[in-house]
Amino acid sequence: MKYENTLEFAKQQDSSDPLKKYRERFYFPQMNGREVVYFTGNSLGLQPKSTQDHVLKELEDWASFGVEGHFHARNPWFSYHEMFAEPVSKIVGAKPAEVVVMNQLTSNLHFLMASFYRPTKKRYKILCEYKAFPSDQYALETQAQHHGFDPADAIIEVKPREGEYIIRTEDIITAIEKNRNELELVLMGGVNYFTGQVFDMEKITAAAHSAGALAGFDLAHAVGNIKLNLHDWKVDFACWCTYKYLNSGPGCVGGAYIHERHHKPSTPRLGGWWGHDKQSRFKMEKGFNPMMTAEAWQLSNAPVVAMACHKASVEIFEEVGMEALSEKSKKLTGYLEYVIEEINSKSQAQSSKPKGNSQMLEIITPKDARGCQLSIVAHGMGKSLHDKLTAAGVIADWREPNVIRCAPVPLYNSFEDVWRFGEILEMSLRTQ
Repeated sequence: MKYENTLEFAKQQDSSDPLKKYRERFYFPQMNGREVVYFTGNSLGLQPKSTQDHVLKELEDWASFGVEGHFHARNPWFSYHEMFAEPVSKIVGAKPAEVVVMNQLTSNLHFLMASFYRPTKKRYKILCEYKAFPSDQYALETQAQHHGFDPADAIIEVKPREGEYIIRTEDIITAIEKNRNELELVLMGGVNYFTGQVFDMEKITAAAHSAGALAGFDLAHAVGNIKLNLHDWKVDFACWCTYKYLNSGPGCVGGAYIHERHHKPSTPRLGGWWGHDKQSRFKMEKGFNPMMTAEAWQLSNAPVVAMACHKASVEIFEEVGMEALSEKSKKLTGYLEYVIEEINSKSQAQSSKPKGNSQMLEIITPKDARGCQLSIVAHGMGKSLHDKLTAAGVIADWREPNVIRCAPVPLYNSFEDVWRFGEILEMSLRTQ
């Protein structure tokens, strides 16, 4: 696609965008009398306008039915979570029986590791990526300690090579092979939160299995962002939050995937009432009898009000589909890349420094392995640049020491948003 850094071009692209109508289904924060350029869907997605109606419906049914709402609400609470199996399975590329909406991200990670991190004196090591999200790091550290191991010995971090930002797939596979006799689990992010790199989950899973280990992924920055095919990739388990690309609200309910081969009573897990066979659940008998689906990993009944928020967004994803979102994402993120590169070219042309110097704004997210996020190193600049962007109406994310993370979300961001970002960024750079 041939891009142009002009308002006319951006408006032309928006006018022919088959997903343009969905922007109107979200609330945008306002600043200086107009909508902000909201590029932080990778931290917290925007609120669908239908969310309030979905929540109000459950509050009304609670008022009308009290406890009987479990069976007589318009969406009965007893089985509320079941409505998500089909649409969420399409988002993550799984079978409906392999997914369940429950708890929150890090809680789910710990519960899943109770099943899939079963270390022995010989096999106890966990492989993860360098600069994993802190919650993942803390979960792995404390899980290793819980089983009596020193995290410094038990956890293997695969780092980028000297002078690089991304982690090469071959280096991950080499690390797996090198530790094959001691490796119990490979646990990585599907998309690295800092660089925006999409990991090759299929190859990593195959390498883990070849080494006799299991493979799991934290999909917080992947779900709703990239096309996933967890079942066919034979991923053992995964978990995610719903408040980023899935637009379900701050701290909303999480999700989990467990491959069907693990849906058997012999798979160890922590039991709870809502994971027990639903046909005999209300007999209140001793003896945990898990369901033969991912639902068996549930502990408690559904947080219905939070799930109502999730329902509002999932309905939109069901309409759009990941194929269409992925197609627009490539174009929109490509346009953002083009705008940034043009700003770099202008800056270099106006600079008295010799040609060929490092770019002022360096995109470290790999072109061939990314979703909609671009992580930009602002060389020689501090947080004042981010502060200027914010004051001018751009909501993006700053990570120390000098990285701006921008995520033009295809569901509600536009080409004009990208053009506006470029205008504001260029203006902010002039005053640095």
